[in-house]
Amino acid sequence: MNQTQKRAWLSLASYVIGIPCLAYIFIMLFTFGRLPDSFLGRGWPLVVLWAFIVIGWICILRKQSPAEVDSDERDKLIKRRAVLIGFVSVWILLAAVSIILWLILGLDGAIPVWFLTIINLCVFSVIALIFQIAIIVQYGRSKGEKS
Repeated sequence: MNQTQKRAWLSLASYVIGIPCLAYIFIMLFTFGRLPDSFLGRGWPLVVLWAFIVIGWICILRKQSPAEVDSDERDKLIKRRAVLIGFVSVWILLAAVSIILWLILGLDGAIPVWFLTIINLCVFSVIALIFQIAIIVQYGRSKGEKS
């Protein structure tokens, strides 16, 4: 497994751990109007996420063998295709968000300005997730190919 694959798997695992942690904090904050009372209740999701990321980066930076290359032509092609998939996904997601807001709020509806920031951050997160999944899927497909 090369560096690109390791980074894609680490990012995907970080999303799988990070999204529930952030959802827990947002639910506690916006549903109950407060953060959990104890420090462990308030900080454990972030501690788990950061510990996972640090351990993951240590494992990624360590090479399996001195002969392991960082990237080759196939890696560059896979990254280029993943960027193209992410770019197309940006337009699809922004169109979907616009249509959904139009259907929910109607033609004359208004949303707060701070909500646009949340929309953009969510779209960015989904695009990053799509990019990592595209990399992993492409490596899975090219497993049997010979160069």
